[in-house]
Amino acid sequence: MTGRRKGEWIELALPGDTCAWEEVNAVLPVPLKLWRKLEREDGIRRQGKKVLLKVFPDEPSPVPGEWTDLQVLFEDDYLLVVNKPAGMAVHPSEPGQRGTLANAVAGYYESTGQSCGVRHIHRLDQDTSGAVLYAKYELPHLLLDEAMREKAIGRIYAAVCGGLPAPPAGTISAPIGKDRHHRARRRVSPGGDAAVTHYRTVESFRDAALLELRLETGRTHQIRVHMSHIGHPLLGDELYGGRMNAFGRQALHGAHLLFRHPVTGEELAVDAPYPDDFRELLAALNA
Repeated sequence: MTGRRKGEWIELALPGDTCAWEEVNAVLPVPLKLWRKLEREDGIRRQGKKVLLKVFPDEPSPVPGEWTDLQVLFEDDYLLVVNKPAGMAVHPSEPGQRGTLANAVAGYYESTGQSCGVRHIHRLDQDTSGAVLYAKYELPHLLLDEAMREKAIGRIYAAVCGGLPAPPAGTISAPIGKDRHHRARRRVSPGGDAAVTHYRTVESFRDAALLELRLETGRTHQIRVHMSHIGHPLLGDELYGGRMNAFGRQALHGAHLLFRHPVTGEELAVDAPYPDDFRELLAALNA
């Protein structure tokens, strides 16, 4: 992709003499849905052999911004990846709620002079730390949503479970549904949604193991449910039977995101460092 940002617009050089969607899409991947919207809103301008597309519009934040410490792992004109701390919800669950990652991202945009929407591509549980991917504008949002549907965004987690899984590596394929006896819980259920988790033991301790897990699907509480299902709930995960004396939350961290940049095509590998409590847990288990 060759192009140059000019404020709210991107300038593209076209090989032909027309400004059809097919010609532009060969240079910049613009979903037809967005192209039609740009046409309606005068967001396409032809200048000789160049075209200007309004793909960086100034947008109001959907949530109030809060200026907090935010660890940015990757950023460019299209994307933002941040390392979410444990204990923070990704987005508000009710109007006016504050203290969420969405508020922190909105505050970050404000503090850096950016007028972007807050569009998370995936979520983490409130007490799970790790990398969360955001699209700044509608163009990357549409492309990343499609990548998620096609399972083209790799999400790799680190977790500490109770006991030593046998075998030390494997795949858990078990459907997950709601637990009718507990509103907050999920459970393995024949009538649930298909769910697949791959795990690998990275380090073994006396009565616990550090695991690397890769998701093929993204069901609510998937790793927590699957590890409990095979008899190795995560340390600190009270909801699913984990030991509580070792950790104050579920020992789960979104450690890596692997994906192709939706616009430039660059292969990206974004790593999220362990938070202090996770590192302290591993040090204690090694003692």
